[in-house]
Amino acid sequence: MRQVQPRQLQIGEVDIGSIELDHRSRDDIPQILLGLQHLYLNAEARDLVFSLLEQAVPENISPDRGRPGMQLWKILVLGVLRLNLDWNYDRLREMANQHATIRAMLGHGMYDLYEYKLQTIKDNVSLLTPELLNQINEVVVAEGHKIVGKKKKIR
Repeated sequence: MRQVQPRQLQIGEVDIGSIELDHRSRDDIPQILLGLQHLYLNAEARDLVFSLLEQAVPENISPDRGRPGMQLWKILVLGVLRLNLDWNYDRLREMANQHATIRAMLGHGMYDLYEYKLQTIKDNVSLLTPELLNQINEVVVAEGHKIVGKKKKIR
């Protein structure tokens, strides 16, 4: 059974909305994580994206039996990082296991020692097909247009 994101935080886990990201960083990772954080905090856009992601889960998988699958939020975060930063799966695995801010965005607390296996990442991130990514992109672009429209004119 796949969950979007557990509602109950684990001990030591940081709420995604309260993750402190460097707004002045010129690196790509914080900029992407800021976008993901905004998407997570906007319930309407988040629900649209997760409804699209739920359609990507294979239908022949029983939600009542077997081990739980990777949460949809984690699949989205890993997929967005891989696509936007042009990372191969080995690099994605290394960053998901070692980069503190990425681990926080994935929902891991400071003392959570969970390590992603390469095959697990491949199996789950590959659910994000080009068609699905285009649909998610439409939702994200529409949300971006709402943000740009809210800015005040200086003159």
